[in-house]
Amino acid sequence: MRALYRSDSGVLAWWGALVECESALSRLEREGLLQPRSASRARGRLGRFAATWQEVQPSEPLRDAARRLLRVHELRAADALQLAAAGAASEGRPITLAFVCLDDRLAAAAEREGFLVLGAASRR
Repeated sequence: MRALYRSDSGVLAWWGALVECESALSRLEREGLLQPRSASRARGRLGRFAATWQEVQPSEPLRDAARRLLRVHELRAADALQLAAAGAASEGRPITLAFVCLDDRLAAAAEREGFLVLGAASRR
């Protein structure tokens, strides 16, 4: 992921990405897989990273697109919102943006929607 970021630091993220990341860090900390000091450092890095990305804001069309994606793909709500935000950012031309994720299910849906997926799919 660091290599991808170094090669293209122009990151677009959906409005809820920061909450999703905090959820993951908090879960790892609660489960004892991340020590408090490490979690604090990770939150600091996350905050610095989030300050550099551009966010796709929520909208009615984005919500409608996410609802469609839930009917078409096996996705969770947050993943559908993330993919819908990518669709909005690409202005309906998914081939123009790379979609970076480490979740195989979301990666598969993004590929089917026409995105070049980097991350989970590239590990296969």
